[in-house]
Amino acid sequence: MAPVDALQEQLSRYCASRWTQGRFVRVQQLERIFGGASRETWRFQAIAEVAGTEQVHALILRRDPDASLINTERRREFAACRAFEGSAVPVPTTWWLEEDSHPLGSPFFVMAAIEGCEAAPQKLIGPAYVQHHPKMAQQTWRILGEIAKADPVLIADPSDTVSVSSTAMHEFDHWVAILRERAPVPQPISEAAIRWLQLHRPPPAQRLCIVHGDYRIGNVLVSPQGDIRGVLDWEMAHVGDPLEDLAWSINRSWCFSRDGRVGGIATRAQAIEAWAQASGCIADSQALHWWELFSCIKGQAIWLGAARAFSDASNRDVMMAFAAWMMINSQDRAMLELMGHLT
Repeated sequence: MAPVDALQEQLSRYCASRWTQGRFVRVQQLERIFGGASRETWRFQAIAEVAGTEQVHALILRRDPDASLINTERRREFAACRAFEGSAVPVPTTWWLEEDSHPLGSPFFVMAAIEGCEAAPQKLIGPAYVQHHPKMAQQTWRILGEIAKADPVLIADPSDTVSVSSTAMHEFDHWVAILRERAPVPQPISEAAIRWLQLHRPPPAQRLCIVHGDYRIGNVLVSPQGDIRGVLDWEMAHVGDPLEDLAWSINRSWCFSRDGRVGGIATRAQAIEAWAQASGCIADSQALHWWELFSCIKGQAIWLGAARAFSDASNRDVMMAFAAWMMINSQDRAMLELMGHLT
């Protein structure tokens, strides 16, 4: 039996054991969605019979892989999605969280699919969406501001120990350690940025908030009319400084249109203004600059992890090699620019 067929059978048995909406019938059209750093993503249909009529539910499976580029906690990812259901932050409806490896070979969760939308950056900056860019930009950074407004207790864990004064260096220490552990050769530009960040520590956070951790064009689902219908990939969600998310969202590596627009859809000023109005936070220029350079260290740790995972065959998804090849140089250039060394 092919691996996909075996997984479909396992998933069908699991759905049958959890189903409460009529009589469960079958799982069909299981298909892998490639990409992503910390979870395998699969789309499928679950068929159930209710009052003699078959109903089709479009669902998404997020399963832990054998090797991940980012060590994340699926319980917090699931909790973050659930926390924002029915709010101004559009998220997929969560179904089940399963932390036992037995049903599918590794822990996973299931959520509803949001259909008829686009997430690929190269399509979102293309002709079909250009007319919608002003609306997309306003919604993208307004939603990020709404995330910053939410009570962090919604995803807080008893192990959380960060404070407004410690969150920056907590994240800094975490990602510097990952970068150095993953780097196959010395990284002089990253090390220069690390020294700069140590010498220019930011002020305490304005407040603690929910940080998405990977909020950017590419992780939002956009309708053909240019409306944001879903925020995806909460695997790095944590409690921290709201400027961390803003800085990541405007990272130079996401300027996909190569004309300076962040995310390929907005000027830097437009993005910051929309975020500030929605969040009620202040985008202090010096603090934001620190977080922007930090975002490059975080990004470089992820891209170096992609290169390592592909080269040592722990993850043979070709997207790992492509991301590393394309993004490592881009992130180096962004660091040099932020430190004033790129002319």
